[in-house]
Amino acid sequence: MRIVKLSPHSVAFPSAEGALRDPNGLLAIGGDLSAPRLLAAYQRGIFPWYSPGEAILWWSPDPRAVLYPAERHISRSFKRFLRANPFRITLNHDFAAVIAACAERPQDGTWIGPEVQRAYLHLHRLGYAHSVEVWQDDALVGGMYGVAQGALFCGESMFSRVTNASKCALMAFCRHFAAFGGELIDCQVLNAHTASLGAREISRRSFLQQLSELQRRPLAAECWAAQVIPPQQV
Repeated sequence: MRIVKLSPHSVAFPSAEGALRDPNGLLAIGGDLSAPRLLAAYQRGIFPWYSPGEAILWWSPDPRAVLYPAERHISRSFKRFLRANPFRITLNHDFAAVIAACAERPQDGTWIGPEVQRAYLHLHRLGYAHSVEVWQDDALVGGMYGVAQGALFCGESMFSRVTNASKCALMAFCRHFAAFGGELIDCQVLNAHTASLGAREISRRSFLQQLSELQRRPLAAECWAAQVIPPQQV
């Protein structure tokens, strides 16, 4: 296995099954963040992740972290929080603000530099990338964004400025997505936050098989129209 250098003249990718084991999932280097290349990557279970100013790295880890909307977990304490309904949650109301907020994590470092923000904002304008916004009064306090692949949604990043805001974004999106026939949310790599909400790991092979099937099931356009997502009933 070796890292493949992408051609500037083609958006073709090598098979995700050829990714390295260490570092887990590293597949290719180079290329650009043009819409055709990004879409070609997501269609094959591949995503970019790299430090700003360095060469673009492309990944497809094994195992893959996923969340099935029907398996989402709402703890007792979170149910009590939801009953108070402190937030208003919207879809596709301010993608630019959400991705900019996801980049504002200096304590952790971020890969979401200006080049990445421009690329995904372009995907949003083309109708492929979508955002969920969490509002407290008129302030944006949380949210998430990602890329749709039919009945599968590739989650990219989320943020919280107040307690439970990103949880509310993901749980509200799960309900909305499932209501329109969405079946799987790609979380890429498992972490404590997503695991606490019901995400789990599956093999890359299983993920790629499901991606191949689910991306052929486009959801109704109404799923992605700018709208308010009704509050959770618990």
